[in-house]
Amino acid sequence: MSSVPKSLNLRREVSPLELFYDLVFVFAVSQLSHHLLDHLMWRGAAETAVLLVAVFGTWAYTSYEATLLDVRRDVTRWMIVIVMGLGLFMNAAIAHAFDDRAWAFVVPLLLILFFAGTVTALTGRTDALREHFRRTLVWMTAAAPLWIIGAAVGSGPRLWWWAAAALVDLTGTWLAHPLPGRTLSGPELAFDSEHMIERLRLFFIILLGETVLTTGSAMTDTPTVFTAAGVFAALVCLWALYFGGGEDVFSTAVATTTDPVRSVRLGVNSAYVVLAALVALAVGSELAIAHPLGDGSVTLALLLFGGPALYLAATGWFYGVTAHGAWTERFLACAVCTVAGIAAVRLPPLASVALLDAILIVTATVLTRAHRRLAGRLKTNPGM
Repeated sequence: MSSVPKSLNLRREVSPLELFYDLVFVFAVSQLSHHLLDHLMWRGAAETAVLLVAVFGTWAYTSYEATLLDVRRDVTRWMIVIVMGLGLFMNAAIAHAFDDRAWAFVVPLLLILFFAGTVTALTGRTDALREHFRRTLVWMTAAAPLWIIGAAVGSGPRLWWWAAAALVDLTGTWLAHPLPGRTLSGPELAFDSEHMIERLRLFFIILLGETVLTTGSAMTDTPTVFTAAGVFAALVCLWALYFGGGEDVFSTAVATTTDPVRSVRLGVNSAYVVLAALVALAVGSELAIAHPLGDGSVTLALLLFGGPALYLAATGWFYGVTAHGAWTERFLACAVCTVAGIAAVRLPPLASVALLDAILIVTATVLTRAHRRLAGRLKTNPGM
């Protein structure tokens, strides 16, 4: 049972300011996709992953803080506006962060993390909230020297320093920033879980929208109707994999659990992988549209089928640990994508897109029914 007063657990709508803030990350996802497209090698993929952890981490931290502080407070609104401005500068430097703009990326990144974390640690509405963000600041302080050293060294070793920094940040987020003898107690936090669920829902739409923009941009350069239609069908299927009843399952699971903070936190953790999956699919789609009848390749197969496989694996894990259902179908579809990806190495891109569509259409159809059954069970047997 939570000890938080009911007055601190009010349901609040997502504000226009929060939506405005999220738009900064449309630009960020576009930058990440273009960085991967321009560096289609293992090192380029690793660089993109490191940048993705940093960029999405700033969104996650700020979204949590806005939810916990209450976006109707002036201090929260000013925090969002300032972070949004810093984020615009940080995201503009993504394309050349591993070249000559390392400081242009790192300085805004650290300012965002420490500024937002300090605001929450000082102005949080409960002792438990302020104490949690003091622990968060300790984790950020541990990662900061790694980001700074990485910016100071040459582009070669920079990846290793920044990868270590990203790993510290990611581990802190995954574990909810514990310190010896001091851990997060979700029921003790005043947390509007429905608000954060809506933030995740809207952010997912933004991610899909950016993939649509990438596809549309590729179509203007090379108007290949069939391949573009196939990519669009795949995006619709990815949308349906969540909005075909999946959001009802998520909301019901959070509403019926004794620790909604944990469920939402796991959703944010899985969103890191979902973002990586959509970036990969966006780049693979652009390559397929550019050369629909060309030769297949390992790179294209990894992007076109690896992206959806990652998406299915991440969401399968999430539904398994929170709702205890709708995960078997996802992991089975993930395995099918893996096998299809192997075959796609020898297929022309147009055929690969058609194969991906077939897999995702069947998966979306099956999961829509599975979600409906699972949501009913969760409502009938809360906390199952």
